Amino acid sequence: MLELRDLHKSFGGFTAIAGVSLAVEEHKVTAIIGPNGAGKSTLFNLVTGHLRPTRGRVLLGGQDVTGQAPYHLCRKGMGRSFQRANIFSRLTVFENVQAALLSHGERGWDLWSRRHTLYRTETQEVLESVGLADKADTPSAALSYGNQKQLELGIALASKPKLLLLDEPTAGMSASETAETIALIERIVAERGLTLLFTEHDMSVVFSIAQKIAVLHQGRVIAEGRPDEVRANADVRRVYLGERH
Repeated sequence: MLELRDLHKSFGGFTAIAGVSLAVEEHKVTAIIGPNGAGKSTLFNLVTGHLRPTRGRVLLGGQDVTGQAPYHLCRKGMGRSFQRANIFSRLTVFENVQAALLSHGERGWDLWSRRHTLYRTETQEVLESVGLADKADTPSAALSYGNQKQLELGIALASKPKLLLLDEPTAGMSASETAETIALIERIVAERGLTLLFTEHDMSVVFSIAQKIAVLHQGRVIAEGRPDEVRANADVRRVYLGERH
């Protein structure tokens, strides 16, 4: 589904990503982990077109999409959420998802239709999928943080992605919110047959749902494989636990 080939990204004299190559298999759940400053968010921004790589390529479904704008990638089947909830705080929950559907359906500039009447059924279906149907008329700014992240997931799903990228989906959540969010993500990925690539700081979350893990350290992949392989890797233990060989 997604292939990264020798990606590099430098900011002035600082190299944030130093030759990352990674394959994300279709219908699989892949996690990217690493300590703070490892380059995880920068890598996500390269994949999703928010940054252009200094060198290297990004392939989506075998097609070179390196440096393409985020809205182009969205139309090609890539959806994303951010570390901080990225929603329209002045709109209701319903209007947030409806706006995403209008945009994906290229109706955002339709001046002849009553836009509030469009995609109502589809919007309701998305809200039911992410567990927010009962909060449809609630101003999104009034939602709890956990509910705002659910709404952001609904906005991403409105674009009907094949590949979903989640940047630290449980960051800032309580233990109960984390458990609910992970259960929701697992269900949606299974129901919709999605390919999931995510970053996460909570290792219990990573090892509970990831089928493949790539470990990033100082802009490089130092290990990748099944969760049990990564857990036993000496380099990973050194980076996370300070263990010596």
